[in-house]
Amino acid sequence: MALSDEEVRVLGCLIEKGATTPDQYPLSTNALVNACNQKSNRQPVVDYEERLVVDTMLLLRPAGLARTVTGGRADKHKHVLDEAWGVSNDELAVLAIMMLRGPQSPGELKTRTERYPTAQGSGFETLDQVEAVLAGLAARPEPLVLNIGRGSGQSQDRWAHLVGEEVPDVNDIPASSGGGGSGGGSRSSNAELTARVEALEARLATLEEALGIEAPAPKPTPVPQVEAPAAAPEPEPEPVEEGPAHSELPPTVIRSDGY
Repeated sequence: MALSDEEVRVLGCLIEKGATTPDQYPLSTNALVNACNQKSNRQPVVDYEERLVVDTMLLLRPAGLARTVTGGRADKHKHVLDEAWGVSNDELAVLAIMMLRGPQSPGELKTRTERYPTAQGSGFETLDQVEAVLAGLAARPEPLVLNIGRGSGQSQDRWAHLVGEEVPDVNDIPASSGGGGSGGGSRSSNAELTARVEALEARLATLEEALGIEAPAPKPTPVPQVEAPAAAPEPEPEPVEEGPAHSELPPTVIRSDGY
């Protein structure tokens, strides 16, 4: 199976909207275009024109993967993957997330399928249930998913769908910014970033060595010079008033010293 990126995006949107907003499903052409170009919960973000979406539906209908209901004020579109691929609601939920957001860990799939109808009612209760669905999709005669392992700094294996033209490389997956259900999403992202920086530094060192470039020695950190505070000026001694000289005293005045 080798669907184009546009076909994968349109089918993923039809699954998502049919599961999470059933009152607005099937989708009008305008609603389907908006779903494809949605900024949140999409990787990558795209900017499809209406003509492209309509042409994509023209390819999906003959392939038996989608249908268009005509009549009324606007055409309405829906997928029929449950019939074409023989997949359950549980399997559709997992596939939709990977088709819209790329490779995912079981923890991310559990978190991001909470609004999808499943055999448990809504979403999955445990990681074991998600992993069982993945194992079933991978064990089909024509597998629909594949465990692509984990990249540098990633704490869990990633799973990718196999309905597109190419299987992504796990090392090309951008660091997740959302909660992956593993209890350490931000720490995992920091670890991935640290690993990437270390890998780039190692590659740079190898390149410098091959080119005979000597890495510059780090400059010593200058020690700031602290000026001693200026000494306060010493106060001038107050003048001492001396008494009048003995010769200047009138004859009737006797000094305290007896003279």
